[in-house]
Amino acid sequence: MIICRTPYRISFFGGGTDYPAWYRQHGGTVLATGIDKYCYLTCRYLPPFFEHRIRVVYRQIETCLTADEVEHPVVRAALQHLNIDRGVEIHHDGDLPARSGMGSSSAFTVGLLHALHALKGEMPTKHQLAKEAIHLEQNVLGETVGSQDQTVAAHGGFKHVKFHSDGEIEVSPLVLPAGRIAELKSHLMLVYTGIVRTAADVAQSYVPGLETRRRQLRIMKEMVDEAIEILTGGVNLVAFGELLHEAWLAKRSLSAAVSNPEVDALYHTALEAGAIGGKLTGAGGGGFLLLFVPPERRNDVLEALDGCIHVPFEFENGGSQIIFYEPGTDYEAVDRARGSRRRTFKELPRPALHPTEAV
Repeated sequence: MIICRTPYRISFFGGGTDYPAWYRQHGGTVLATGIDKYCYLTCRYLPPFFEHRIRVVYRQIETCLTADEVEHPVVRAALQHLNIDRGVEIHHDGDLPARSGMGSSSAFTVGLLHALHALKGEMPTKHQLAKEAIHLEQNVLGETVGSQDQTVAAHGGFKHVKFHSDGEIEVSPLVLPAGRIAELKSHLMLVYTGIVRTAADVAQSYVPGLETRRRQLRIMKEMVDEAIEILTGGVNLVAFGELLHEAWLAKRSLSAAVSNPEVDALYHTALEAGAIGGKLTGAGGGGFLLLFVPPERRNDVLEALDGCIHVPFEFENGGSQIIFYEPGTDYEAVDRARGSRRRTFKELPRPALHPTEAV
């Protein structure tokens, strides 16, 4: 049994510049952090007592004979990418809902790759995990996604990530005194809007035309350096909240799909109750709202956003990790060593029933 734990992320600044269509031409940069809310992937080699060879459990349950039959696109792609040709069982659980702007899809991809590598007895680096996840999502599956979610999920921590035009990704920790980090966390609130959307659908509304949005993206890129200066320079953190507000306005200008009247109403309600700034945590359209709120106004904001779920969180530093490792028996390898073939459940011999048991 292998259990992999992979963090979700909060993106502060630079989102949008991490799409390859942009950074391959202009370079990109983001400021983001992993948080203590996780995606869990459990996998094991499947014992030879079942009619199926692959079992996948997420919001639905799949039982298949080959990887090609798996409906879940990421699971199918990961099994094929790593040449998993043995019977396996995979389970997924998560601390936060899918399609909520917390990088859950990429955390799933990173965690699944990590767990399957471990099942094969391999120890990939964090950089390798990020690059493999990016390759699967962008190149194999053709999804309209950026590259920050996979990177932060793999590496974890409070990171300054640079995306270079040659495709290389540079990950640097943001080094801050413990007191400054505590001060920042005391000003952040995460609330769930309850609005579900698919990030790729929202991104599709503006990514194909990124070149026509050069001004907004350059501003968003510059905000990363400005935010780092605020955090490391010892100035009043209110400036960080004000910059979040500016970044949200710039992000909204990319496409009408980034926000909607319901999100706008929630955000304005939070501002009126005492928030300094904030943003949706992902591509837009719904999910989680990150707010910068002075500690003395937190209760006011929570009361004003009655009906939204407040999710307390901490920053995390570990990234994707194998938290339980006990590979178990690879039955097919045993069969190969014996020169025999693994039989399915239907092919296994059945003992004759006693007359009384047949009734």
